[in-house]
Amino acid sequence: MTLSNEIFVFLKKLRLNNNRDWFQTNKLNFKSQEKHIKEFGEDVKSRLDLSDKIDSFKLFRIYRDVRFSKDKTPYKIHFGLTWKRTKPKYRGGYYLHISPGNNFLACGFWDPNSNDLNRIREELIIDSSEFKDLINSSSIKKIWGELKGNELKTAPRGVDKSHADISLIRKKQFIFSIAYSDQKVCQKDFIDKIEIAIKEIRPFLDYMSDILTTDKNGESLF
Repeated sequence: MTLSNEIFVFLKKLRLNNNRDWFQTNKLNFKSQEKHIKEFGEDVKSRLDLSDKIDSFKLFRIYRDVRFSKDKTPYKIHFGLTWKRTKPKYRGGYYLHISPGNNFLACGFWDPNSNDLNRIREELIIDSSEFKDLINSSSIKKIWGELKGNELKTAPRGVDKSHADISLIRKKQFIFSIAYSDQKVCQKDFIDKIEIAIKEIRPFLDYMSDILTTDKNGESLF
């Protein structure tokens, strides 16, 4: 399935007219673009189901929660799609962001809870060799580039600041992402590119899943 440039046309207009009156007037157009995006997301899920363990696909609502925000514009100016892997054995997931001039595919661990983060750090402290081999592999670097994510300014509590892998241990997020132009998003092979990229990053997610489903002795937690 191919995404239409009409998605970007709609989002650009919404950015200039981010108010309820305009949105209601253009509700049918929005529903048409939303349907198109959902169908694309389901097609991606069907492909991933052949080789991965995907629990669900979700298209995030376009309505913003403005209760605690200074920005009171009611609508997002992007579409966000996510595919979650089946817990508890398979961790991580994939996210596609579609917005004029700011499109990207991302995967990994955006906001790991404290238990998961501590377990990842524990593994890196003990032995980070397999982790580093994966993130530095040519197949991943060629498509996904460098590992990204926020990190602590210093070492986590109780960890030696001089640890050889402190740059990895102080990370709070473990994310890879790929940027795409609006033109590339609308090309016929865009869904193929997503499928290929996700297949290449899967060894990293499977390795992280193994860490998060075992204790430091390698014993299953389930």
